[in-house]
Amino acid sequence: IEFEVDETTKTVKINSIPNAEVKLNPDFEYYDVTADYLNQFDATDYNKIKKTVNASLMKKVQASALLGNAENRLISELQKFYILTNSMGWRLTYKEQTIESLEALQEIKPGILP
Repeated sequence: IEFEVDETTKTVKINSIPNAEVKLNPDFEYYDVTADYLNQFDATDYNKIKKTVNASLMKKVQASALLGNAENRLISELQKFYILTNSMGWRLTYKEQTIESLEALQEIKPGILP
């Protein structure tokens, strides 16, 4: 979440909210693999296997609750922004609109997430 703090107006301005995403790490490529009689794979074989495994994992991630959990985590973090600014008597804004309740955070959710 990218934000700015303006102490003179006591405002926290949220500039951008990221979309939910899941990344697979580490992401590496094989370049030089020593092949011998028992190991007849080369670097391109390993890269093809890795690509297939990553595609399979991403299908499973998309079918799972991980993206939904990421969206819930995002709303939870936004709620922390709201609670903190509200308890200090500050304003929280997003896209030039003041967030005045926790319910207002739920209203911006469809506009920020896929």
